[in-house]
Amino acid sequence: MRDKSFITKRFKRIAVLTIASVYILILVGGIVRSTGSGMGCPDWPKCFGSWVPPTSLEQLPSDYLEVYKEKRIQKNERIGRVLQGFGFTEVAQEIFAHPSQYIETEFNATKTWIEYVNRLVGVVIGLLIFLTVLYSFLFLRSDPKIFWGAVASFLLVLFQGWLGSLVVSTNLLPEMVTLHMALALVLLAFLIYIVVRAEREKMYQNFALASGKLKFLLVAVLLLTFFQVILGTQVREQVDLVAFDSNNLGRETWIEQLGASFYVHRSLSILLVLMNVGLYFFIKKVGKANLVNLAKATLGVIGIEIVLGIVLSYFALPAFAQPFHLLFGTLLFGLQFLLLIMYYYAQKHQHHPSPELVA
Repeated sequence: MRDKSFITKRFKRIAVLTIASVYILILVGGIVRSTGSGMGCPDWPKCFGSWVPPTSLEQLPSDYLEVYKEKRIQKNERIGRVLQGFGFTEVAQEIFAHPSQYIETEFNATKTWIEYVNRLVGVVIGLLIFLTVLYSFLFLRSDPKIFWGAVASFLLVLFQGWLGSLVVSTNLLPEMVTLHMALALVLLAFLIYIVVRAEREKMYQNFALASGKLKFLLVAVLLLTFFQVILGTQVREQVDLVAFDSNNLGRETWIEQLGASFYVHRSLSILLVLMNVGLYFFIKKVGKANLVNLAKATLGVIGIEIVLGIVLSYFALPAFAQPFHLLFGTLLFGLQFLLLIMYYYAQKHQHHPSPELVA
């Protein structure tokens, strides 16, 4: 019994550390976007052809702009041919035709090192998830879903790394950035799931009665938050385009130049608040302290998001608020998913008293 407890605790520690690291990466990624450092390193996985990026322009060849632009174009052509071979002709053509890959990005030491730190954090996450897989191996016979969930997370991180190289080679193609963000949320969901599943017996001891309305509301709120984060990413991409077109001047006029996505995003935030308030009162009726506390945490995060949203809307999109707005949006998604999984196991126990029988 002690051995099982030790195995579970060790696995939980490394998995929770991995989840925390993913959130750190999201914050750093937000800083990369808000500072315009996404192309701080024009190649991948190296940075200006080196594992340790340069600190001054003198360390680069005189024709570095043309050299790295040509490398991006060649890589995109290879990727496009592969996509065409799999039948994704339209996607391949968009990559070929999109003008972003032809933009030359001048060296800026600060932006280069911001992007480099972003990549280092990504490497750390890869190592942590690899350890998560190793520690989950002991669950392979007793609960294979934990092991395969960890393996899926590891494969997803590898794919995210490859996708990150496409983000760079396409010079931050909006579709690539959006997909990159969506998969980060999927990764969080996988990691949260395996952590809760490893300790689901605690959920059985504090079981809650099943409620179809509550489960529906949990799923609906989670999907809306997912959509809001993705829509927010697209709004962020529009901000980048407006900033580029205006040479980063006249910041107070940028919101006026944003498209419909911004207004949809802002309007849906009202619906999201109302649904989460309703969710809190539904969960309060269930009467389980752990679920109620989680619901309170989601309302707290939403409160912070409201403040950050007001700051962004009425104070000319200050750069410091943008990464935190993204961070707390993804944190809200994580808390809601955690709430959904915990409620799922808490109410399922009444139908399957034996843990081994619970799917």
